[in-house]
Amino acid sequence: MHPSQARQFLLDMFNSAVGAVSAEKCLPAFLPQASPEGRTLVIGAGKGAAAMAKVVEDHWQGELSGLVVTRYGHGAGCKRIEVVEAAHPVPDEAGRRAAGRMMEMVHGLTEKDLVLCLISGGGSALLALPAQGITLEQKQAVNKALLKSGATISEINCVRKHFSAIKGGRLALACAPARVVTLLISDVPGDDPGVIASGPTLPDPTTCEEALAILRKYRITIPDTMEQYLASGAGETPKPGDPRFARNEHHVIATAQQALEAAASIARAAGITPYVLSDEIEGEARDVGMVHAALARQVASRNQPFQRPCVLISGGETTVTVRGNGRGGRNAEFLLSLAVSLHGLEGVHAIACDTDGIDGSEDNAGAIYAPDSVERAEKLGVRARAMLDNNDGYGFFSALGDLVVTGPTRTNVNDFRAILIL
Repeated sequence: MHPSQARQFLLDMFNSAVGAVSAEKCLPAFLPQASPEGRTLVIGAGKGAAAMAKVVEDHWQGELSGLVVTRYGHGAGCKRIEVVEAAHPVPDEAGRRAAGRMMEMVHGLTEKDLVLCLISGGGSALLALPAQGITLEQKQAVNKALLKSGATISEINCVRKHFSAIKGGRLALACAPARVVTLLISDVPGDDPGVIASGPTLPDPTTCEEALAILRKYRITIPDTMEQYLASGAGETPKPGDPRFARNEHHVIATAQQALEAAASIARAAGITPYVLSDEIEGEARDVGMVHAALARQVASRNQPFQRPCVLISGGETTVTVRGNGRGGRNAEFLLSLAVSLHGLEGVHAIACDTDGIDGSEDNAGAIYAPDSVERAEKLGVRARAMLDNNDGYGFFSALGDLVVTGPTRTNVNDFRAILIL
């Protein structure tokens, strides 16, 4: 492959990865085969919730109604299911109102009714209903602190569950005695359904004590009322084995592994050997970038542990501990760290993007790196190391014209990374 073709090859891999986990492709096979005796109510939350609801409308034969909440700009043309847009990653009043309406909507259902719950990444922030005695402003402040702390998504969602009136299985309890079928697009490493969007319809094994420990680990100060709420056990969630979940079922319909395998197929078709490193890599984005750079150097210089040409593919969800004031995004940060570590090594190209089309809170999905990226930036007066120190991966790749901008993809299986070594 000629280096000039590398950019399009990497974009093709990313586009294939996203297409493989779209609601249109993944959801229909998991719909219940028959309508219930009673009502069918559709509820849900996440960046892919509206697209999922549209697929349900297109394939469901019987009566249908409901409400889903998605991120601003991620709506879809639903006719029978109402779509509400709200803020992500920090919740807002629109999300709180939507969550409240959803809880009212499921009240009074019977055992003859069916609830289809459509969950995808981002649902935790979008479905914001603070527990009694806790304000939305308090939840917003804790959420912002957690997002800046470097905490993993599992840790963040553990805390979110215990300050919520709807997460951690509470939505399913509100639906009882109706049967609840939950369909999930996974955005969490390991694909634990109880972690995706903080598991509003799944029992929760985590505890108030664990939530407190996470806040202390990251030195996040919370109001005394919130600390007492956790310390007293008032925020405890329903646990596995609770009989109220007995009739319910859940299916993870799309995962990062599916996306990575689709990208690997593109590589094979081009005669490039793909190696899927992992679908659940976590850690600081800049540290993950350094490790990937070291592996790429070993392949490029010694043909170990893989022979080139090859492409190294990985997924998961990295984190960024914010120290600077630049426009970041964890994928841009990963890629900038990779660039700094590679020192312009010939023959190495890379892409890092979020499969939802939004890298953190910016307007890009991610970015593309080439062997001459740092050199081109230097000519523009842009210093890679300084930009990394300021958490400004967005600014670095924007200056080069190397941001990847897709707009909302309406699905989300988290990070996608591919390093091509020619």
